Amino acid sequence: MPEYGLHLCDDLIFTSRVGGEAKAQGLTLHAKKKGEDLLQLARQAPPRCVIIDLHLPGLDVAALVGELAALTPKPIIVGYGSHVDVATLKKAREAGCDLVWPRSKFVEELATALPLWYRPAETGS
Repeated sequence: MPEYGLHLCDDLIFTSRVGGEAKAQGLTLHAKKKGEDLLQLARQAPPRCVIIDLHLPGLDVAALVGELAALTPKPIIVGYGSHVDVATLKKAREAGCDLVWPRSKFVEELATALPLWYRPAETGS
C-alpha cells in the first residue's frame, strides 16, 4: 500500500473537510469510524500519520495509541478535541499522542501541518 494516513472520526462533515484538505494536497487519507477498523488497516501497512477525534464515543485512547505506537514504522499520532475538555486533551498527551490540539487549532493548522505529518520519520545518529 502506498503512503497514506488514517483519520478516526464519526462526524461526516468534519471527515469530509479533513479528507478534502488531504486530497487537495495529493495525500491519501482513509477515514474510519471505529478504532478496530482503523487498527485493522494500520496493521496491514503502517500509515504515516493517524489523526484521532478524541471525542469519539467509547474511545479508549490509551489502548489505541499503545497499539499504534507498536507499529513499525511508528506513525505520527495527532489527537484533537474540545478546548474546554482539558482532561481529555491531557489524557491523550499522557497516552502518547505526538500532538494534541484543540479542535480550533487543528482546523487552523491543518493545511500547513498535514504534509509534515506525512514525512518519513527521521533516523537518529
